[in-house]
Amino acid sequence: MTTFSSPTTPRRVTGTPKVHVTRHLLPAIEARMSELFDVTLNTQDRPLSRAELVEAMRSCDVLVPTVTDRIDAAMLEEAGDRPDGSRLGMIANFGAGTEHIDLAAARARKVIVTNTPGVFTDDTADLTMMLILSVPRRLGEGSRLIRDGNWTGWTPTAMLGHCIGGKQLGIVGMGRIGQAVAHRARAFGMDVVYHNRHRLPQSVESMLGVRYEADLELLIAESDVVTLHCPAGASTHHLINAQRLSAMKPHGYLINTARGDLIDEEALIAALTSGEIAGAGLDVFAGEPKVDPRLIALPNVITLPHLGSATLEGREQAGEKVIANIRYWADGHRPPDQVLDGWV
Repeated sequence: MTTFSSPTTPRRVTGTPKVHVTRHLLPAIEARMSELFDVTLNTQDRPLSRAELVEAMRSCDVLVPTVTDRIDAAMLEEAGDRPDGSRLGMIANFGAGTEHIDLAAARARKVIVTNTPGVFTDDTADLTMMLILSVPRRLGEGSRLIRDGNWTGWTPTAMLGHCIGGKQLGIVGMGRIGQAVAHRARAFGMDVVYHNRHRLPQSVESMLGVRYEADLELLIAESDVVTLHCPAGASTHHLINAQRLSAMKPHGYLINTARGDLIDEEALIAALTSGEIAGAGLDVFAGEPKVDPRLIALPNVITLPHLGSATLEGREQAGEKVIANIRYWADGHRPPDQVLDGWV
């Protein structure tokens, strides 16, 4: 984790701030931005190229990127200063994760970075719980069976899956989303164990009804379902690798609604193909939007197109947070959602 000693001092913008939005947002949010700012919108909703992102940063006061926009140190340097001495002053990220932005480089150039924490917590936790329920009960396979016209009717031994009541759920990463998943899983009768960089206060553990496990290897080996809720980064790249997959129970299931880089997909495909683990539910992938066709073909895998935050309510709240952060900054105040340590 990158830790900064003190926040960047906000600066007041003279006149209406120039804002460049990299992807198409909800119409109500874009309309409000158009009222408040000198805004450039991406009505075609196509990902901007590296060169287009640099050009956008060269010409705006505030860039509003999403998780699909990689912003590194070289790009920030290329953005440079404008002839009038002004430069990019803020990156108002649409979303909570900021691993796609070089925070240290932004800090060095005195560019404030904000995000939208807490907005998608329940949405992502709901989707995670759906996968925790669906994968062990083989709902993906059942849906394919009917869709392909191969269902021959009910029998006492057909399409048998596993119930989740009384099973152990291992949560890796116990931030907002991890805690929300724990709350839901307990309602379904699961025994919840978690691993985190820092242990939660005992009062929070008691409230959630969860147990801490300092040994990640032990948590993975003992859990019936493992779900990932940690940020992407150097320390978590391929956190789930061949060794850890082999440690899972043969009837174990892996759920990932966090970031695709957390899993070594080659190792996962091998484990799923060989029956080393029973199944997986994936909402994120290493090479998005490309998804390995072998994963799609596997009957014991449910694949979703990054739907964790895909609710109208959540996307509207995120847009409102972006607008609020920009307005605070433009008025010379510290934005409420300024990112100081790389993950808030």
